[in-house]
Amino acid sequence: MLGLVVPLASIGQIANACTAPERPFLPERSEDIREYADLLRSDFEGYIADIQEYFRCLDAERQRAFHEAQEVSRDYGRLVEILE
Repeated sequence: MLGLVVPLASIGQIANACTAPERPFLPERSEDIREYADLLRSDFEGYIADIQEYFRCLDAERQRAFHEAQEVSRDYGRLVEILE
């Protein structure tokens, strides 16, 4: 007898992973900061751009998860209604 298989999670739907950027390194010594100023400035500016992208990713993921939760809630309501 063949049974109906209902997946609990959608196969093929991969969550968009938001990965926080690595915090830039700032040397302790003023002399080192001055010596590597261009490199450090570039690292910090890159971090600022990356963290903004990270925040946008988190916002998008939150919105996606919220809509998914609404759909699941409606589906659960239908399940309960059918089983009553």
